[in-house]
Amino acid sequence: MAQFEKRSFSKKLMTMLQVDFRRMFTMPLIYIMVGACLVMPILILVMTTMMDGSITVNPQTGVETVIEGFDNTWQIIGTVSGTSASADATAMGMSMTAMCNINLLYFFIAVLVCLFVADDFRSGYAKNLFTVRAKKADYIISKTLVCAVGGGLMILAFFVGSLLGGAIAGLPFEMVGFDAGNLVMCVLSKVLIVAVFVPVYLLWSVIAKQKVWLSLVGSLCMSMLFFMMIPMLTPLNATLVNVIGCLLGGVLFSVGLGAVSGRVLAGRDLL
Repeated sequence: MAQFEKRSFSKKLMTMLQVDFRRMFTMPLIYIMVGACLVMPILILVMTTMMDGSITVNPQTGVETVIEGFDNTWQIIGTVSGTSASADATAMGMSMTAMCNINLLYFFIAVLVCLFVADDFRSGYAKNLFTVRAKKADYIISKTLVCAVGGGLMILAFFVGSLLGGAIAGLPFEMVGFDAGNLVMCVLSKVLIVAVFVPVYLLWSVIAKQKVWLSLVGSLCMSMLFFMMIPMLTPLNATLVNVIGCLLGGVLFSVGLGAVSGRVLAGRDLL
């Protein structure tokens, strides 16, 4: 009598992860997104350096505005906690240096997650997957991990682009108020905090399914609630405490919102 081996949860999850990683890294989407993240800081640093000190005049009011560029390369990565620059960033200051920095990538990552998940429902891959072998929990866990890795690569690409852009623009690399160890912790914290945002985007993606516009609108609106915490949790003078805090936050959001996403999938038609 033939016997069929019962596949464990870990084996099914590993299979799902292999499929998702293969799909992500064979799609042009991830390479376009990472490439854009690499080029973006180069353009920002070069252009703002060229425009630094220039004056624009409002033709209606006659008010003059002086355009301020970046003082050093690390300013596009973050600010040192406890400084006036950090307070301005936390308060969502509208200066160019406060807005055009690495923290904007957390909105950009929403595009990666929403397009990646929407493709599953648009192509019929998700329905076929759940019908044949996979459970909803496997799908949610796999998508969370794979998209978090993709988002982390985008953060690292922006960091590399910042180094290149700073060198091209001739900006200083002087570290004031932090050292190389703090910088490593800062970048690591920014990579780990991606796991806070990915579950939010994944939840809206399974709600909207193939409707990318709806998942993007919901993701961007909801992520605005968490955006202001990024400068506080990932300053340039970050320590191990920041890394652990971002790691725990990512785990809690992934587990909590992942469970909600699983319930949404379980209670809806996959068409």
